[in-house]
Amino acid sequence: MTNSAELSPEEYHERLRLSTTLYAGNLSFYTHEAQLLEFFQRFGQVVNLIMGLNKREKTPCGFCFVEFATRDEAQQAIDCLNLQLIDGRQIRIDWDPGFKYGRQFGRGKSGGQVRDELNPDNTDKDRPTAIVPFQPK
Repeated sequence: MTNSAELSPEEYHERLRLSTTLYAGNLSFYTHEAQLLEFFQRFGQVVNLIMGLNKREKTPCGFCFVEFATRDEAQQAIDCLNLQLIDGRQIRIDWDPGFKYGRQFGRGKSGGQVRDELNPDNTDKDRPTAIVPFQPK
């Protein structure tokens, strides 16, 4: 998959039209991969789930990519999960043209998301400095 900035607008829109990959944003830094997998698997076969990471600290920074086996499954996940609350945050889900290695890392100066640097009140204030393993109940 090439960088979306390298695509013409027509190619980009065509990739979105055919995509089975979703971008989920505004996730809590406390949300774990296992939790997200549990949410998204309700709508179909998840082929891949890639957590967004702070490029310096390798800790979650509030987004992920989810690839489904079919577009219909991905559409159902958008319809049911977009703007829902997960870990106290209203998440947003949209189509992604396809994951490429390197996109899982935040692009902000601190290694996280640019959006969080522009609006520091939107981040989890007491974010843990290490990833705590998810413990199912």
